[in-house]
Amino acid sequence: MSKVVRGLVAVLLLVAAPLAVPGVGGASAAAWTLSAAQRQAYLSHYAPVIFKRGDESSGREGTDWLSNYDFDRDGNFSNNRVNWREVNRYTLAGAHPDWRIRPTLYTALIEYTSGGTKDLVLIYHVYNAADKDFKDIHDWERVEIVLHGVTGDPGTGETPVYATITDHKDHVMRRGVNFMTAPTGKHLMLWQADGSDLDSVTVNRHGHELRFVTDSWATVASRVEGTGTAEVDINNDSDKNVHYVFVPERSTGAVAALRAGAVTPATAHDLASKVDDDTEVPWRATKRVTYELQDLADIVPTHWQHAAWATHWLSDESSDVLLESPVTSESGAAEVTAGLQRFYTASRDSGQSDLTDGREGILSKSWFYGAYSGEENADTISGSDDFGGYQGFGLDSQGRSRGAASGDPASHGAYWRQHDFFVHTGVVDTAERREAGTWLTGQWYTAANGGFDGRWVQLFDDRP
Repeated sequence: MSKVVRGLVAVLLLVAAPLAVPGVGGASAAAWTLSAAQRQAYLSHYAPVIFKRGDESSGREGTDWLSNYDFDRDGNFSNNRVNWREVNRYTLAGAHPDWRIRPTLYTALIEYTSGGTKDLVLIYHVYNAADKDFKDIHDWERVEIVLHGVTGDPGTGETPVYATITDHKDHVMRRGVNFMTAPTGKHLMLWQADGSDLDSVTVNRHGHELRFVTDSWATVASRVEGTGTAEVDINNDSDKNVHYVFVPERSTGAVAALRAGAVTPATAHDLASKVDDDTEVPWRATKRVTYELQDLADIVPTHWQHAAWATHWLSDESSDVLLESPVTSESGAAEVTAGLQRFYTASRDSGQSDLTDGREGILSKSWFYGAYSGEENADTISGSDDFGGYQGFGLDSQGRSRGAASGDPASHGAYWRQHDFFVHTGVVDTAERREAGTWLTGQWYTAANGGFDGRWVQLFDDRP
């Protein structure tokens, strides 16, 4: 059976299946959905504050800034690593005045109704233009936060249940994480390593890996105003140097509390750490930098088979997705049409002789579908993710595969469905091929069922 035929069969199966909402079993008469402004507000309210170590001596000034996919304003992702090598000249000598570094986290909001309660999954994609001592392009780290009991007004009634972060190829999942509290937000506190590669035979913190800050905000706030060394405690380790604090620009309270500013050609010199990773600095010397929020759905169309994908990606890897509705821009215009679509996802690096470092874009990442194996211990880099959600092996707490949840078992190992998503509970299940949580079922994503799948919808102004 061809993939197209399988896709048509899948649609018929889904139409024939009863409408189901997680924990409900049918459409709710009281179903409601958030507005676009409310979705933006929740993503802003919980956007992380990232305490980061830099390694920027010897011609690397500014290289540990977060950045935007199009920081160099040329519309070409494949030369990002090569061009990022020039960021020290931008920082110190005023080169490339046309660049807009725009530190950015790319986001998506997933909204669903469970047992009559509104819940959210917030996804943040932390982008670095180069990694591992400039050997790799497009370093993607990701953050996931789940909220229960959403009311429509951030900070009123909802409960953060757990957060998951990327530690290289592992997905470290924790309940009881620490937040910075501000009048305009409740921001998950994370620490991020610099972009250097391993420098010893022991596993050190490197390559932009993320860790949870285990200090309370009260502790960190008192240190920020003190004269001591800038450092924070992190999960599965001890104090780590802090040379940067990246703060969401939309949280004016957090920006004011940390006195953060935007990277521009005029501020670049003052906002670069310019020290190596072993250098201890006082908190007053940490560089406080604002970042903006954009959409994962901004990047999805660049992978599409019918767009200019070859500018940014290679065809060595691909992901087939059955789209029931288009990928849309902020104005609602279709940027990728519905149907069974192919997305090319192998990283293209114009500075490599073979044009790639072997990495894959977001549509080939298991976390994009929630289909990852949660880990609790970040001490050992396992490099494994054995859930098997795509293949149909990975079961939820009810024993369902993704095909059982969507009504399309033919999709197993053949294509993703647009609205396949696994929501974890935050409890680590060590069993093979099973995770604590649920595959969202049936037409959970429709407004009639109180749902919204923001992985395919652009919310934030692109700010050309």
